[in-house]
Amino acid sequence: MNYDSLVMMIHDFGYAALFFALWLGIVGIPIPDEVIVMTGGAVTANGILLVIPAFLLTYLGVISGLSLGYVLGRTMGEKIVNRLRRRQKFDKYFLISDRLMQKYGKFALSISYLLPIVRHVMPYLVGLHRMKFRHYALFAYTSGLIWTFTFFTIGRFVGKHIEEIGKLIYNYGIDILVLVLIGLVMLLIVQILKQYRGHKERG
Repeated sequence: MNYDSLVMMIHDFGYAALFFALWLGIVGIPIPDEVIVMTGGAVTANGILLVIPAFLLTYLGVISGLSLGYVLGRTMGEKIVNRLRRRQKFDKYFLISDRLMQKYGKFALSISYLLPIVRHVMPYLVGLHRMKFRHYALFAYTSGLIWTFTFFTIGRFVGKHIEEIGKLIYNYGIDILVLVLIGLVMLLIVQILKQYRGHKERG
């Protein structure tokens, strides 16, 4: 599924498309989460959806997926984790998640947002280790809010370049995200300076 397909879904199903795409995305369907969230921002910039409802449904989709992953890890335990680890591409991400949890404890939930795939397997793992839900929610939901706000805002600026940026972030992680954020800040500064000069010339 790509940017154009997501926009078509949003045209057909509205805010619900964002919720269900994120809910399913967090638990493993092959749609980059960054692309979905940025698309949510983009469709508010061009007037298809309203900003506040779109953001709220996007965030609810994220935390619903996180909650489902935690519940599955806690209730199905080793059965579901072992099934996922048998897939070679997932096993290394479980190893990374294990190391993060051993080194950073609960803060590993926040760090996992910066690492594609790792953020998908982390809810299963902390559920398996029976972390208290209130601790899980505090770190996962707070980090999820910051993550959602960041990519939603990026989407409002980058428009049709969403798919390319999503692939770069998915492949190269936080380094590309930092570059994108720096670029957006520079663009914002340029726009503010242009507006300031325009007001000054008219004055």
